[in-house]
Amino acid sequence: MAHLTKLLSSSSSSSSSSSSSSPHFLPSYMLRFILLLLFVSSNTEALLKLPPNVSVPAVFVFGDSVVDTGNNNNRTTSFARSNFPPYGRDFEGGIPTGRFSNGKVPSDLIVEELGIKELLPPYLKPNLQPSDLVSGVCFASGGSGYDPLTSVLEGSIGVSGQLDLFKEYIGKLKGVVGEERAKFILANSLFIVVAGSSDISNTYRTRSLLYDLPSYSDLLLNSASNFLMELNELGARRIAVFSAPPIGCLPFQRTVGGGIEKKCAPRPNNLAQLFNTKLSNLIHSLNRNFPNSRNVFINIYDPLLDIILNYQKYGYKVGDTGCCGTGRIEVAILCNSLDSTCPNVHDYVFWDSFHPTESVYKRLIAPILQKYLYQFK
Repeated sequence: MAHLTKLLSSSSSSSSSSSSSSPHFLPSYMLRFILLLLFVSSNTEALLKLPPNVSVPAVFVFGDSVVDTGNNNNRTTSFARSNFPPYGRDFEGGIPTGRFSNGKVPSDLIVEELGIKELLPPYLKPNLQPSDLVSGVCFASGGSGYDPLTSVLEGSIGVSGQLDLFKEYIGKLKGVVGEERAKFILANSLFIVVAGSSDISNTYRTRSLLYDLPSYSDLLLNSASNFLMELNELGARRIAVFSAPPIGCLPFQRTVGGGIEKKCAPRPNNLAQLFNTKLSNLIHSLNRNFPNSRNVFINIYDPLLDIILNYQKYGYKVGDTGCCGTGRIEVAILCNSLDSTCPNVHDYVFWDSFHPTESVYKRLIAPILQKYLYQFK
């Protein structure tokens, strides 16, 4: 397969100047055909049964650190990086990849459940292959959010910047498979949007001098609306928009806003719920404006809150602190090789003070896909 990938790469860059009779280069139509065969043959076995008449050729992910698979690795000015131990402790080979987890993140689990591939590569991966483009990539950036100020504070790629990368991607995809096939892939693929956590958890502390909860939720909603409208206009037709999670119940928020007993901080949860209500209404409006699209609101708030509050029911022993360090404040560069980690990560709901463990993600993703996929028919 490595030899074929190399051949594809060299042929793609030279096909415009070579003739169909040349023994050294493949004609463009043959290149595309072989590439599609390579893509189909490399699929993993689907774990999830798709609804009738539904196929998903690729997955594209936008958002923040929950779904970032490594786009921030080379952004040395960003605080939101995780390409160092102990991140990736339970990943393949124990290698830190820029995923904010002990193992896989939702981006990976979604493509695995759909039988597309095992891992979703970051779009900014240095050695990204043509076959990666065909089956989907991740544009998410840790520390990003709907609020433009969030990515500035975190040194990350904002959602508008992620759209710019997606536009660049579309041009590359057309060069690989042709314009018609590219349109088909975009129209039938699943687009995942996971944002809002960094806005509510971090940026609102700065914005609160000028915005109360309703007005800040409107700011987030306006940005989300612009982002989703442009995504629809660029050809996306199946868009899953995840709600904000129960931010106030993350270990970090319990530490800074949960009082002596480290209870769930009420204000971040109130803001998340307010934003989620407005976001859900926005999704309904988008479907009226784009009748050929299926924009679907995914409620992650309630199922994650249930795991956090009733952790013992799910087999966990610790639900209020993370596995890394003290579990109270460590996240990103504060969770590093100088910190000890818990002996058994499967006892914990959270890996660090902000992100759930791979085990929790696995509990959430399969049921969510099973519940909502029928809405993309």
